[in-house]
Amino acid sequence: PGVPRFAHHMGDNFNLYHDQEWETVDPPEAPMSQPVNGRSPVAAIHKATWPVSIRNEIDQFETIQHPGDQEKTMKVPQFWSPPIHNGKLMTRREAQQIGTCIEPDSSGRFNRGDDCPLDKRTIFVGIASYRDFEGRSTAEAIFLRARHPERVRIGVVDQIVEGEDEICNDPIVPCAEDPEQGLCNYKDQIDVYKMEAELSVGPVFARHIGYRLYRGEYYATQSDAHVTYTSNWDVDIISQLEVTGNEMAVLSTYLTDVQGSIGSNGESLRNTRPIMCNTAYEGGSQGMHLRHGSQPERVPTVTGTPQLQPWWAAGYSFSRGHFVVNVPYDLWQPMIFQGEEMSIGIRGFTVGYDFYAPERSVCFHHYAVGENSKKRNKVHHFWENSNKYAGTGKKAMQRLLGIVRMNPEVPVTEWDHADEQTYGLGGVRTPELFYRTFGIHVKEKKVEGHLCSFVDLGGKMHHQFTPLLRSDGMGIDYSKISYQFKDPRPGQK
Repeated sequence: PGVPRFAHHMGDNFNLYHDQEWETVDPPEAPMSQPVNGRSPVAAIHKATWPVSIRNEIDQFETIQHPGDQEKTMKVPQFWSPPIHNGKLMTRREAQQIGTCIEPDSSGRFNRGDDCPLDKRTIFVGIASYRDFEGRSTAEAIFLRARHPERVRIGVVDQIVEGEDEICNDPIVPCAEDPEQGLCNYKDQIDVYKMEAELSVGPVFARHIGYRLYRGEYYATQSDAHVTYTSNWDVDIISQLEVTGNEMAVLSTYLTDVQGSIGSNGESLRNTRPIMCNTAYEGGSQGMHLRHGSQPERVPTVTGTPQLQPWWAAGYSFSRGHFVVNVPYDLWQPMIFQGEEMSIGIRGFTVGYDFYAPERSVCFHHYAVGENSKKRNKVHHFWENSNKYAGTGKKAMQRLLGIVRMNPEVPVTEWDHADEQTYGLGGVRTPELFYRTFGIHVKEKKVEGHLCSFVDLGGKMHHQFTPLLRSDGMGIDYSKISYQFKDPRPGQK
């Protein structure tokens, strides 16, 4: 029962990824001194290829302990690469060595960096689905509404009850009846890791496995399993990321509801977009932690580029592939829901990543509201397993807060430090710098209110911070930022 089954291979023209070739970084760096998942890491980057599938690697899957039940083990894909940041800012050359092109150069190299044309750069789309009937329609839209679906690969962690739930890579109707479906035409470009629903301990673990499905693509997307994409979404979001000029840019936001958002031809009907700037402390059985609230949505005040923001959202993220490599989801955070985004966001900040709200939304979310409420409210949720894994969430939250140094009142000896070299902080910026800059008081468990007045309206954060982008495009240089946000309207709503 502890070993998930894997979707069968449906195609036959796959190149093997595991050829044990490596691409040495330049300039050479000292190797990381700490082992990663029991293996000694190396200062090298996998020599990736395209097309690729983990279906060719089943005999190389590794055994891990289930994070919520130490009596169980699971077979999962190996990470494509351990984090490569080595506790400092990557060089641009290191960063450019991650990311495949669908066509190799004259030497047979698929990792071509800037030399790869925009329309040839591969895209990984990671989806974690819990018993969700809309997973396959999400995958269908991803393929059929991309301008260049031949460069898109989807990796799904499908948490299901066998025989009861629909599977994310099953075509909506048989391919014999409609062979032009995306899940028929591009069936070899979707990997599905099927997992018994009873083993689910929340989105952090599911997305941890999802990051293990990444195989060196140029860009990495994360979205929920109940999302509809717009026409030419791939070209649009790449153009938005590239216009920032920031190799460390991550476009991320809470998605707008799909109702009234997409036209009959798949075009977006919206000229507004959400931006991530509203968060506050909340309590609960797992302890005090930050929780993002509803986010403001309006016509962007910064135009021609995505707009800088402090926070990252799990429901939609688009970045270079090295973000997935450098900020992997923590294996040891079972039963975490609130706190997931704070953990990845702050850890990403310390590695040197900068978060932006997309100027235009390229997908929309199916919320359980309006005409979708009846259907969506029937979908199961992972917390139906809460009794089975009771008590694990509190320990996991203590670890989560400890890693990002948000619970200084808790002795460091009281939380689990397993694999912290993999799931811990970077060395470019500190969490304390983040807290000072954006008005978060970790000892008092409170935040300076009205942060959106600095982030959203007028784009003050964007205009003040983006001029400090490093000349090589490797992120904003926060060593030149002394700004500390203070509530401009204390005591007011």
